[in-house]
Formats: sequence, C-alpha cells, structure tokens
Amino acid sequence: MSSEQPEGGDRWVFGYGSLMWRPGFPFIDRRTAVLHGRRRAFCIYSVHHRGTYERPGLVLGLAPGGSVRGVAYRVAQAAWPEVYAYLREREQPTETYFEAWSKLRIDGDGEVPALVFLSDRKHGQWAGALTLEQQAELIAGAKGLSGPNIDYLRDLVMHLREDGVRDHAMEALLKMVEAREGSRSSP
Repeated sequence: MSSEQPEGGDRWVFGYGSLMWRPGFPFIDRRTAVLHGRRRAFCIYSVHHRGTYERPGLVLGLAPGGSVRGVAYRVAQAAWPEVYAYLREREQPTETYFEAWSKLRIDGDGEVPALVFLSDRKHGQWAGALTLEQQAELIAGAKGLSGPNIDYLRDLVMHLREDGVRDHAMEALLKMVEAREGSRSSP
C-alpha cells in the first residue's frame, strides 16, 4: 500500500460497498476486481449516513486479512481532480477512512494501482471485529442521513449477487436484521 497516487493518465478507484452500486462520479470503465490483504466487514460505526451519534449504525470498511471482490472504476485524467474532490467529501465526513493506492487484480487487465479507502483502526468509530449478532443488533433500527441501515445491507447483498458474488455471511446478517426489525414492529 502506498499513499502516493500515480503520475498522470487515467486512474482507478476501488469500491467494495456503496461505491459498487452508486459511484456518483463519471467513469470510462467498470470492472470487477479483487483487493488482497483486506476483507469487507461491517466494522465502522455510522453516525451520519446510516445512524446518529445517539444511535449509531454500521457501515462497511476494509478490515485487515483475506481478500475482497468489488468494482474498479477507471476515471479519465481530465475528470480526476473533480472526482477525487467528490470522493474525499463523500468518504471522509468523519475521517474514519484513510486513502491508499493499492494494487488491484482487475478482471481482464491484470494488476493496476487504485485509490482505496481503508478503515482507520485508531479512529473512535472503528467497531472492530463484531459477531454477526452484534452487527445485526446495531444495524436493526438504525437510520441516518442516507436512510435506514438495513437498506444499505440489502443493497450490498443485492448488488453482490448481481456481480456474481455470494457472500454467505452478509446474506445471513441480512436475515438476522430482517428478523429483528420484524419483531420490533410487531405489536
């Protein structure tokens, strides 16, 4: 991992959560990709987008270990300054992530350096390794500026399936959250 971005030319951005289905920036190519050495995890307390300070939810981060399949977007050099500014604003509202340039294995292109937002394990919003039960309890009923936390989890599972990825832990987590939310709304 490096903090220095490549000089000139098009650049790649890696998405492993909502960037997969809602990038919000112009790109010239979208490919499935794998990042080694990190794994997708609900390991960040959300106090803005999917929760509040009073009732935090959880959002995805990249925890150490394993590998993660996501999406790589190629951004044209001319669009990069605007896209980079947008990504910093979107991904850093409370600075729970830090930027790194990592090698991705992109389907059809081999390895390329890409901008990746990694979880800052020293930040106060780092939730760490939670059990599925703990994750379900935090996600169920949480709501922030971007809507209910369960919607984020549903979008993740649905978009992973669309990209041909079956994440059994995330699917099990969704069932647990749906059961909790169903029991909370029952009389």
